[in-house]
Amino acid sequence: MTYNKVIKIAETDLLPQISELYGLEGYDIRQIEAHKGGRNAAYCCEKDGICEKIIRIAFLNDRSRNDLMGEVEYIRYLFEHGGSVSNVISSRKEHLLEEIAWNNHTYFICLFETARGKLLVENNYRYREGAPITEYYYNCGKILGKIHQLSKEYTPVYHRYSFLDKYNAEFIDKLIPSTLPLLKERMVQLITTLEGMDKNKESFGMVHFDYNDGNYMIDFDTGQLTVFDFDNSCYCWYMNDVASLWTNGVGWIQFEQDTDIRKKFMEDYFAIVLAGYRSETCIEDSMLDQLSLFIKVNLMDSIVDSFEVMRNNGEEPECDEELSYRIKCLEEDIPYNGFFHEIYSWEEPFEYEKRNI
Repeated sequence: MTYNKVIKIAETDLLPQISELYGLEGYDIRQIEAHKGGRNAAYCCEKDGICEKIIRIAFLNDRSRNDLMGEVEYIRYLFEHGGSVSNVISSRKEHLLEEIAWNNHTYFICLFETARGKLLVENNYRYREGAPITEYYYNCGKILGKIHQLSKEYTPVYHRYSFLDKYNAEFIDKLIPSTLPLLKERMVQLITTLEGMDKNKESFGMVHFDYNDGNYMIDFDTGQLTVFDFDNSCYCWYMNDVASLWTNGVGWIQFEQDTDIRKKFMEDYFAIVLAGYRSETCIEDSMLDQLSLFIKVNLMDSIVDSFEVMRNNGEEPECDEELSYRIKCLEEDIPYNGFFHEIYSWEEPFEYEKRNI
């Protein structure tokens, strides 16, 4: 089932049923254009020109009903316990998840409240007027820290999958082209390292797994962040989300030519992020010592995602300059996504010579 087919089916057959299931009469329902690699079809429910609710239609077969129930149950738990997340809305049947069978295919439906505010990109990457950008850094860490603290106390009915349920040698071998044997080897080595790590309650639990400025809104009156898109949430080390915060920060300084200035900025930025994070939960220094390792895990996941998107779209695998850069960093064990290495070009950030596969 392809995205374009789902959009056609939704307009004629699914949306009328969804409107009935959730009581959406009177809303203007319009499609939200998917970003490249998007896994779902999404629609905005508007009244008076304001998007109040988001419909999500999951149509790929790589998520089971239990997986999706694990996601929405987790979101509802976070919301009810003070997590700054976009809440999932129950249907008229009081279900967090609905399913519609149509022409021998099952579609899973969720409805979410629209998060208050704007994406950072929608504000041209300018923070709110009169407030220092350090407030934003601190809040990014604080909101994530609250989510992780709640995860440490979370006992689900529906268990989401674990990171290591997906990431294994067999999965890597099937997904990554045979023309990239060194990349496969490095990924399996990384997975083997993770398999030997402790999974105690303070270090391992439900994480967002895609925590970045494309997945939270900012209220530019107050600075409050509201997180959404838990589609990739799973059991993993909390440090994986923390490493994402480090990776997010490079965008603020990526065009700086001087490597030492980039290093100093990242040190200061990450210290503020950690202060926010630690205002809500604890993280051991022994886990922070693994920052470089989990930046590599983030890197591996981004490479895997690129190949999954190509596969899901029925495309032949290929490497553009950005994917070539990421692969080079992982193959050659270059730390910190190459940000402080001679491979990095401030004129063409995170790009490398395009390679054939």
